[in-house]
Amino acid sequence: MPSPTRTPNPRLAIAVLCAGGLTAALTQTLVIPIQSDLPRLLDTSAANAAWVVTVTLLAGAVAMPIAGRLADLFGKKRVMVASAALLVVGSALVALSSTLVPVLAGRALQGLAMGFIPVGISLIRQVVPPQMAGSAVAAMSATLGVGGAIGLPLSAWIVEVGDWHALFWVSTGLAALIAVLTALAIPHVHDGAPGRFDWVGAIGLAVGLVSLLVGVSKATTWGWGDARTLGAMVAGVVVLLVWGAFEMRQAEPLVDLRATAKLPVLMTNVAAVAIGFGMMAQAIVVPQLLQLPEATGYGLGQSILAAGLWMAPGGLVMMLFAPVSGRLIATIGARITLMIGAAVLGAGYLVAYVLMDAPWQLLLVSCILSAGVGIGYAAMPTLILDAVPPREAGAAVGLNALMRSVGTTVSAAVMGTLLTSNTTPMGGGFEIPTEGAFRLCFLVGAIAAFVGVGIAATIPRRRAADQADAEPQAAGVAAR
Repeated sequence: MPSPTRTPNPRLAIAVLCAGGLTAALTQTLVIPIQSDLPRLLDTSAANAAWVVTVTLLAGAVAMPIAGRLADLFGKKRVMVASAALLVVGSALVALSSTLVPVLAGRALQGLAMGFIPVGISLIRQVVPPQMAGSAVAAMSATLGVGGAIGLPLSAWIVEVGDWHALFWVSTGLAALIAVLTALAIPHVHDGAPGRFDWVGAIGLAVGLVSLLVGVSKATTWGWGDARTLGAMVAGVVVLLVWGAFEMRQAEPLVDLRATAKLPVLMTNVAAVAIGFGMMAQAIVVPQLLQLPEATGYGLGQSILAAGLWMAPGGLVMMLFAPVSGRLIATIGARITLMIGAAVLGAGYLVAYVLMDAPWQLLLVSCILSAGVGIGYAAMPTLILDAVPPREAGAAVGLNALMRSVGTTVSAAVMGTLLTSNTTPMGGGFEIPTEGAFRLCFLVGAIAAFVGVGIAATIPRRRAADQADAEPQAAGVAAR
């Protein structure tokens, strides 16, 4: 079969893919600056308003593996354009709304747009020259973390200078631009494969994931021993086990569990949970420490906007380290690169354990942690893409992105529990986390990262013969 035709301007394609990933990812943190005001803004209870954040995370987790499978069947470019269109509709719906139900619907659509990222990662090798592919995959993968890091200060600034609806008008405009650029700048690759979409499997995966992740994400609020928490998590696990048994009997499953059981894929996905846990810990803990009043003796008294600005350089560091990761992957391999990323992440938390007395110290910590995330996040898709055939790349990368999302969700719940279970009284009847609680969070984050190092070490080395066999497979996809 003819070899793929590369895009005449691969740098433009990479720029559009990364911009699309950033736009989709920043929706995850878009409402954090107004989270405490949501009950008033939407005329609802605090418990109901919390779903404005949760529903986006849940929809994103469900969307990533499903979007990957759709991309394998119908073509990656089509799915990315559709994902950008979902982001346009979802953002506009929230921008036009001031009540809970339409805002939740719009936020769910924004979460579904997260499928853009894993599909874009799986497309890169087909549209850019081989010498650029490693750095491009690294940069696109890093957008999962960079978008969230940039979203916090950006949204805080927009809220300070305008109405909260402006957040979503900006998101609408960015998403519309990404949709147009994706349609025009990304070449259409004939990468769709004949097959049937497993609707039953998609519904089963969605039900199981939502139930499990709702239980985990609400554990801090409901309590880990609460019947609702345990019931949701147990139900989710049961549904996922039944779903797995069902998928194993399908000729064309939503996720090829036999392929994901291969050690390189399996251990990379397990490592993704640990590193995702470590990545989210800083996003939960560092802003709270920055914003606590100085009267506590350990809080740093920063505003929401200032806290976001102190953390913003971390997002830039994450992106700057993506090409570094690409070079490391090319020279020492993706497995060792992943171990280095996780080790840097763990080292960053150990630095945070002793340096948390000034904003500049947490800026340094954030940059170290972001460097580790940038290196590690870039290596994981490469390990996945090297281990699966091109016709399954979308679904496999989507599943890996899902495992990162599971790690971040568990991290948010665990960090929330640690911070709320170790508190000290503050004036007005308020309880705030103790200094020891923050140090414990940093220690747990370090442990998770170093566990990721150990898991990554178990990923089998890729044999030269496997690499040679993969080259004709990649060349079998025609493009125009």
